[in-house]
Parts: sequence; structure tokens; C-alpha cells
Amino acid sequence: MTRVFDTYARYYDLLYRDKDYAGEAEYVAAHIRKQAAKGKRILELGCGTGIHAEHLARMGYAVHGVDMSETMLAGAAVRKKGLSPEVAERLSFGPGDARTVRTGDNYDVVISLFHVVSYQITNVDLKAAFATAREHLKPGGIFLFDFWYGPAVLTDPPAVRVKRLEDSEIEVLRIAEPVVHFNENVVDVNYQVMITEKATGQVETFRETHHMRYLFLPEVVGYLEQHGFILEQAEEWGSGKVPGSDTWGVCCVARVC
Repeated sequence: MTRVFDTYARYYDLLYRDKDYAGEAEYVAAHIRKQAAKGKRILELGCGTGIHAEHLARMGYAVHGVDMSETMLAGAAVRKKGLSPEVAERLSFGPGDARTVRTGDNYDVVISLFHVVSYQITNVDLKAAFATAREHLKPGGIFLFDFWYGPAVLTDPPAVRVKRLEDSEIEVLRIAEPVVHFNENVVDVNYQVMITEKATGQVETFRETHHMRYLFLPEVVGYLEQHGFILEQAEEWGSGKVPGSDTWGVCCVARVC
């Protein structure tokens, strides 16, 4: 996984301001209450600007978030400074690659959201990320993660999408043009982003590609078992439904054996 997010991290929260972070954090917390009722310490692999972490901290969890992007981490640090001392003291952030980071600590729960696992496009990358989760979990701890689900990608292949957003200062136009590599189980999502500064009319344009791997449950179970996990639950992200051919996002909860 490369540092693709550094280029547009300052626009990240605007691009995803319609995302229900509070609802997603509650969804994660519900799984924690069910599978690790006494768990309070969370490691988040790929924390971004720390929005999920903030909501979890407000619920009483202590969260340490790691991310590859220095810009994302800077955003997380700004977010933390704006919180009450009671919430802020339950949050910490630092640099780290999901494949290689070792914090030297153990946690009750490891989470990896927003398809971070799907950014691990090779078998080596996937194994390394699962090993990272296992390395940081206490006995009986759980690993919660989501990913792009293969049956849905193959049934309804990704198409060109356009997203327009604005706030008081900027307008953002983002065009996503995907290319599916069926023999690799990978989708290249080619982004063109145009940001217009309202005050001056100045336009900034950049391009980047996100490489995303779609996964199937049998292979996920195989990787989990190789790293000492047992799958406790697999469901459609957010709804709890059984994954199907229209399920683009699947959530898995696995326990250390």
C-alpha cells in the first residue's frame, strides 16, 4: 500500500462528510460488546484523520490509531486538540503501516475499517496485515475488519462515478474511473480530483490510483486460520445481513484461538 492519501488528505473529511461515522462507530462498538464485552483498548490500523477513533473514545474506549499518511495523522492531531481532556486522553495516534507496524503493546481489539484490508493487494501483504493484528491482540482478543466482497464486484463491476462537494471555501469534483483486473482480483480506481478555491477561482487538479483487492470468504477464513484466528462472524457491513451478490462491503469479526 502506498501513500496515496497524502495528496488529498486536506480534502478527505469534506469528501466523506456524508459518511455516518457515528453510526459506524456504534456498529463496531456493538460487535465489541458482543464478542469482547470487557475489551476497552483498541488498536486501529489505518485510522485516517481519527473520526472513528474519536467516536469510540467518546464511548469510553482507549484507541491508538496508526496510519501511513503524515497528513492524515496531522489531521488526527488537530482533531484531538479540539476535544475535551476526558476524551482526548483516551486517544493516541502514530505512524504505522498495517503490514509492519509493531507498537510494543497488546490490545483487546484490533480494528481496520474503510477497506484497509482491501488495500493489501498481494498475498504477502494480506498475510502481513493479519500477522500485525495477531501480534497485537491479547489472548481471546478480536480482530474486526471490512473489505470489498468478490461476489458483488463480479456481479456488478465498478463503474465510473462522479462526486461533487463544496463548503464555504472550496468546491471539489472527483471522478473515479475503475479498471478491473479479473485474474488478479484487483480493481484499479483511477481518481481525478479538481479543487476550486471559491475566493480566487484557482483550480488545483491531481490524479491518483487506489489499488483495491476484492476478497472471498473462503480465502479470508484461510488467512485467519493461518494466523491463529477463528472466524466468529461475517456479515454485510452495517446491516448484519448474510453477504450476497449485492454486498459490496463485508465485515468480519475473528477471535484469537
